[in-house]
Amino acid sequence: MSVKRERLSIIAFSGTDDKLYPVAILASGAAALGIDVEIFLTFWGLNAFRKDTLKTGMKISKDFEEAAPMVSKIFREKNVPHWYDMLKQAKELGNVKVYACAMTYDLFNMKREDLSEIIDGVVGVGDFLEKAKESSITLFI
Repeated sequence: MSVKRERLSIIAFSGTDDKLYPVAILASGAAALGIDVEIFLTFWGLNAFRKDTLKTGMKISKDFEEAAPMVSKIFREKNVPHWYDMLKQAKELGNVKVYACAMTYDLFNMKREDLSEIIDGVVGVGDFLEKAKESSITLFI
């Protein structure tokens, strides 16, 4: 008899660092607990994974943009790794899969070579939802 593993599904819509840090932290925590993680990158969330935009300065959402210089300084002082590096470590730690939204991929005329190697594949929303409906936790960030 096989034991069903817990799963966390995250839909990452935002491409700002203040949203991508929680994606990476939650994925890391879940992986450390032995929970499978599937991340679906759509719109600006996927755009942040373009090779030419990765790690290009801290981007904070409009609601908190006045705090960006302070947050950036604190992160540097405390040696907080970049969210992308955290996500790479989470993938090394456990069963973490990162998928690009097929529609966004097509809309933004992306090519596989434009995107980070961390992405496991390009899937349609139906495929992701089939996986997500088996999740014990689903988050939209």
